[in-house]
Amino acid sequence: MLTRRTLLRSTVLAAAAVPAATALAAPAPQRGSGGRKRLTNLDHLRFLLAEVPLPAIEGHSRFEDSSPTGLAPWTYADRAAHGAFTRVGGGELDPTTGHWSQGAYNADDISRAAIVFLRAHAAFGEESDLATARDLLRTLTYLQVDSGEFAGNVVLWQQSDGTLNRSAIPVELPDPSDSEESYWLARTVWALGEGIAGLAQADPDFAAFLRERLHLALEALERASLGRYGRWEVADGVDVPGWLIAGGADATGEAVLGLVAALDALPEDSRIAGALDRYAEGISAMASGGVGAWPFGAVLPWTGSQSFWHAWGGLAPAALATAAPVTGRGLDAAVGDAGVFTPQLLTSGGPHNAWSPVPGEAQIAYGVQCRVETLLRTADATGGQGLRELAALVAGWFFGANPAGERVYDPATGVTVDGIEPDGRLNRNSGAESTIHALLTMIALDEERTLARTAQRLTATPQYHGMQWLPAEEAQLGGDASVVTPESPWTGESNWHGSYVLADDGGTVRFALSAEARAAVSAGGATAHPLLHRLADDAGVSHWTAIDAAGARTALGSLELGGAGSPGVTEWDGVLRPQRLEVPIPEDAVAIEAVSEGRMELDELMLLPAVTTAEFPTERGRTVTLYVASADAEAATVPGETGSAYRADGTRVGPVTRGRRSVPEGAFAITRG
Repeated sequence: MLTRRTLLRSTVLAAAAVPAATALAAPAPQRGSGGRKRLTNLDHLRFLLAEVPLPAIEGHSRFEDSSPTGLAPWTYADRAAHGAFTRVGGGELDPTTGHWSQGAYNADDISRAAIVFLRAHAAFGEESDLATARDLLRTLTYLQVDSGEFAGNVVLWQQSDGTLNRSAIPVELPDPSDSEESYWLARTVWALGEGIAGLAQADPDFAAFLRERLHLALEALERASLGRYGRWEVADGVDVPGWLIAGGADATGEAVLGLVAALDALPEDSRIAGALDRYAEGISAMASGGVGAWPFGAVLPWTGSQSFWHAWGGLAPAALATAAPVTGRGLDAAVGDAGVFTPQLLTSGGPHNAWSPVPGEAQIAYGVQCRVETLLRTADATGGQGLRELAALVAGWFFGANPAGERVYDPATGVTVDGIEPDGRLNRNSGAESTIHALLTMIALDEERTLARTAQRLTATPQYHGMQWLPAEEAQLGGDASVVTPESPWTGESNWHGSYVLADDGGTVRFALSAEARAAVSAGGATAHPLLHRLADDAGVSHWTAIDAAGARTALGSLELGGAGSPGVTEWDGVLRPQRLEVPIPEDAVAIEAVSEGRMELDELMLLPAVTTAEFPTERGRTVTLYVASADAEAATVPGETGSAYRADGTRVGPVTRGRRSVPEGAFAITRG
């Protein structure tokens, strides 16, 4: 599923680079309440902001006051070798018109930048931040269509002279961008809701205008997703809600955050309350897997796939936790995502941008911030301190607990890198999205000083001992089994991880367990999870066996190779997803073998240790260790460590004293040694 963030962009730099905060004189330290030095630094985001004309045109109007302009952040900021930044739009620049093939600014970033300044004002009380948020919201509401067939929808791209670009190059759906509900409409709802709450007292006239625009957005949603409320669809045999915005729990979750904020300020608004309840119901239905079963309780982001999770846009569980006191639903799904899935994420390499279904791709600030906000908001709902402790471990990503082992957010300038590749290479550009989501994290940390201190001490790459993936194409093949390399890894709903093995009736695939895998199994046990393309129709069965050094065999179970059910709203026949074998792998196993009785398309074999760990080095030479139990664990911790074990909701199981504590299935422990 592509977004404008994942498309390749070709940019033509402006004639002269504009220096960002890194090229300016060092700013005076920003202080919070009590004179404490703040992590939140808005300098780079302010550097990205530009004044944009808001001319009167048919279908678009601005709040009627004295100013014909608003503010918007440039989409990208490219870093030169000497450290200065050039503000850049999306796509290619036409030097004659000064227009970009996409645009200079976009509604997504305008929305989220407004939220940054609103939350900064709420946290620190600076009136200039509220004024900036107001000017950003003026631009955002100008992008919203105010009348006609598409009323309430939002144009995505805007040029620096104020011109609206309804159809960008490359094409993004919907096209034109204001012709249907969209991710940018959902983010507009988010910003409008937080704007209503943030401006209700300071500027009631403008807050009333924002309420009108929120109702206009709800009219558009009522013509689309809300108009489908109660309609269930099928995705590879699984019932999924047909009333999520653009089919996404991710988009809908961001809208729900705005609806909760708006309802808090407007408790008698039944229209907002009704939309909130219906969307929360839909998001809750996207929870998937559970303890020891992929994707471990994560809220899947998209009805079009049962095998794809992505880190960006991952605020759906945060929205459920925030809305739960109002809607009375969704908290269990939020807890599963926060307290079961997130610990597995952290022990399996950190917040990779996608599990598709194998974890991979770069890590970005957007994905990290979504994890932090989900953990904190779920902790607010459950009272579970353990989720706050997890949030500190996730937030350590910004200070060095990442694949690069480097600080990727600079509190002195507000600059954040645009991403980290799995091998540790940094994208040192610093565009609006990365800057925005880093700042949302820093605002939260400035309000959670104890967690902030922990996060800042995590300054090196963690050591991960999590799930292991064994490629089928590297296994020993027998009978009618062969390696197949797909033309494209993308299936329309998931990714093949390289090549796969096609084994017809009688074909065998034998995986030799590496020394690392055998050590994980013998240390505390493990389960096997074959990554199979399970077809829609019946396709036979596969039988799985563990083998020890003497050749003795233990049956691990059998898995259907078909029968996934109707593809429904998905684009592919069947589903590529790990399936758990219920019998644990014996401690003395040296190999695992599969025998096909039908048509088996096998991509990988995932091994999940009963206890997975992530070790976070600190600047003081000590280690913070996270233990995650997918089965009851009698000896999960190392002698000498102290800390606590927690249930999935973050409530405390009990202390870890000198390394002694049983960690029950579905729980986690955090220790210091």
